[in-house]
Amino acid sequence: MAEHGYSDFFHCPQLPMEPYEAATEIRLAIDKLHGEPVCFIGSSLGGYFATWAVEESGGKAVLVNPAVHPYVLINQYVGAQRNYQTGEIHQIDAVFGEHLKHFERNISDPARYWLMVQTGDETLDYREAVTKYAGSAQTVIEGGDHSFQRYGDYLPQIWNFAQGES
Repeated sequence: MAEHGYSDFFHCPQLPMEPYEAATEIRLAIDKLHGEPVCFIGSSLGGYFATWAVEESGGKAVLVNPAVHPYVLINQYVGAQRNYQTGEIHQIDAVFGEHLKHFERNISDPARYWLMVQTGDETLDYREAVTKYAGSAQTVIEGGDHSFQRYGDYLPQIWNFAQGES
């Protein structure tokens, strides 16, 4: 973000793994902005929470290979899971999935979302997101993977979307 001159506009709180705790942290981060316009950027489960945040608090969201129904997918990950960023171990169980389900939201205004997916995502079926965010701006790239290859190339366009520009 600094390379593109956006570091003053970037806020990235470390979210806890537990869904209700993550939602609390998101709300606190929004409150600290005192009504300033917000554009959430969320990847995977972060996209799921970005959708919840937009529908609860307003703003916009850029969703990068977002999880659409993570409470279903999570059944594949029951047990101890290592956070690939922090190294922390989290126990995933059926209750975790039920907690995630609480944050599912329908899309009230597709214009507030920009969906970015790659068809080679090995974790999520990109077609679920294309369907859920129908009517939203969508960038669907053949190939790629769950990490969304070449994400940095899109930062200027993401900034424009966040600012309401085309």
